[in-house]
Amino acid sequence: MITALTIADVKKYVNEWKKNGESIGLVPTMGYLHEGHASLIKRAREENDRVIVSDFVNPTQFGPNEDLDSYPRDFEADKSLCESIGADLIFHPTPEEMYGESHFTKVHVDTLTEGLCGAVRPVHFDGVCTVVTKLFHIAEADRAYFGQKDAQQLAVVKRMVHDLNYNIEIIGCPIIREEDGLAKSSRNTYLSPEERKAAVILSASLRDAGAMIDSGEKDLGKITALITEKIKTEPLARIDYVSAVDFTRLKPKKTLDGDETLIAIAVYIGKVRLIDNIIVR
Repeated sequence: MITALTIADVKKYVNEWKKNGESIGLVPTMGYLHEGHASLIKRAREENDRVIVSDFVNPTQFGPNEDLDSYPRDFEADKSLCESIGADLIFHPTPEEMYGESHFTKVHVDTLTEGLCGAVRPVHFDGVCTVVTKLFHIAEADRAYFGQKDAQQLAVVKRMVHDLNYNIEIIGCPIIREEDGLAKSSRNTYLSPEERKAAVILSASLRDAGAMIDSGEKDLGKITALITEKIKTEPLARIDYVSAVDFTRLKPKKTLDGDETLIAIAVYIGKVRLIDNIIVR
C-alpha cells in the first residue's frame, strides 16, 4: 500500500491508474479508523480497481470551541487497517499541504445545512464541502463512500455533487454498530465507562421508534415524542435535537409517506455529543 503525504504524490498515481483505464474509489475519513470505516473501504474494494483512503483531520470543519486538538489520532493503526483490507493508497496530508499558507475559497450548500447539526455547528458543513471538493479533484475518483451515521453530511454531499455536476457517484453505506447497538464513532473513545453504558439509549430509542413504525404508526410527531421520552429516562443524557425530515431536502415532515424520511437525533452523554439516525424507506 502506498502512503502519500502530498497532493503531488497522489496525483502521480492517479494519473497512472487513469491512463490504464482503472476505476478509483475514494473513502474520505478523519482517521482513527474503526469497523465503520472498514465497511466503507471494503465496499470500495469490491466496486473499484483502485481504492484511495484519505486520513485527514480537517480543521475547517471544527468550530472555535470544538475538539480539533483532542480529536483522536492513530495513523499507524489506520495504515495497518487499510492495508489489511486492500486499500491501494492512504493520503495523509498536513493542513498546510491541503490549504497552503492562505485559503480564500469555501464551498457552501444552502438549506440542507441550516437545521439538525448545522444549527449548532455553523461552520461545519462549509468545511466538509470544501475539503470533500478538494479530495474529489485530487483523487479524480469514480465513486466516493460515506457512512449513513453522518446522514446530514451524506445528504449535503449528494446535493452538492448534483448541483455542481461533479462526475462522481456518491454511495451511502449502512451504520455499523457495537453489539449493544451503539453506532461506531471515533468520539465514543471520549466516553467514560458509565457514559458508555448510558449511550445505548440513542440506539434503543430508535429501535422503539422503528417498532412503532412497523406497527403502522405514520404520525412523526408521535414517533419523535416516543424517542424523546425514551432518551429522557437516561439521567446522563441531554437532548440536542430529535427531528424527522425529508431525506432529500432535510425539511421537517409531519407524516410518513412514499419519500425517504430521516429520523435523526443528537444527544449529549455527559459532555460528549453523539448522533444517530434511521432512514425510513
